Amino acid sequence: MKLCFNQATTLNNSNLVKDLEYCEKHGYDYIEIRTMDKLPEYLQEHSLDDLADYFRTHHIKPLAFNALVFFNNRDEEGYQEIIREFRQMLEMGSKLGVKYIVAVPLVTEQKILKSDIKASCVEVLKELSDLAEPYGIRIAVEFVGHPQCTVNTFGQAYEIVEEVARDNVGLVLDCFHFYAMGSKREDLERTDASKIFILHIDDTEDYPIGFLTDEDRVWPGHGVIDLDFILSTIQRKGYSDVVSVELFRPEYYQLDAEEAIRTAKETTLQVISKHYNLQLT
Repeated sequence: MKLCFNQATTLNNSNLVKDLEYCEKHGYDYIEIRTMDKLPEYLQEHSLDDLADYFRTHHIKPLAFNALVFFNNRDEEGYQEIIREFRQMLEMGSKLGVKYIVAVPLVTEQKILKSDIKASCVEVLKELSDLAEPYGIRIAVEFVGHPQCTVNTFGQAYEIVEEVARDNVGLVLDCFHFYAMGSKREDLERTDASKIFILHIDDTEDYPIGFLTDEDRVWPGHGVIDLDFILSTIQRKGYSDVVSVELFRPEYYQLDAEEAIRTAKETTLQVISKHYNLQLT
């Protein structure tokens, strides 16, 4: 199992240069790069070649671009924008050695039938799969545990990925999102672990199902999610790739970025080490 840092954890108190410096110092293997803010900010003063050179000369490597947002059930203009953005991600990702592009389903107040959601997701993901194939970059679909997300449970997301049936399309299993909308344990227990591309580790305060928001996340092991169940289940089924710590806690943004990155590692190791051996630098 390798350790990854998701930039959401230091969203308001750091930047890509600092995140890379501190993650390298503290022995992370990978980083998930935020494409909606942190990468554009970096490119204001640096080039993509600068970033590629950094990864070539350091231990830490880019795991994923996070994220292609709201990919399904779009109008024609929105759909074309998704395709354009995805093509750009593929070009940049191939230069950096990115393994995955995280794809996030539509969040909307509009009521859409589940059958229409599934049909749209499958259709778009198959096209994205075709576009990504020549680049060797895979698509990791991240369901979001919020009532207004069109794909908000693990079971719903897994059905979509099964229907797509492409080797380069799988899932992000985010522990917070799994808990936040009451995803079923039996759905995780029946999964093919090869379809889990990325594990997001996090925890949460004890609010009712359906009321949780990202800001309720806490350090792994400091909340109420049964992380041992999730970890033991996927470990038993053969998942052993990457664990990426992802938090959106406002009070953690008040910390020094290095302290947050160090604490994220320490708390993650305390939880993960019960089930996996992480060999870190």
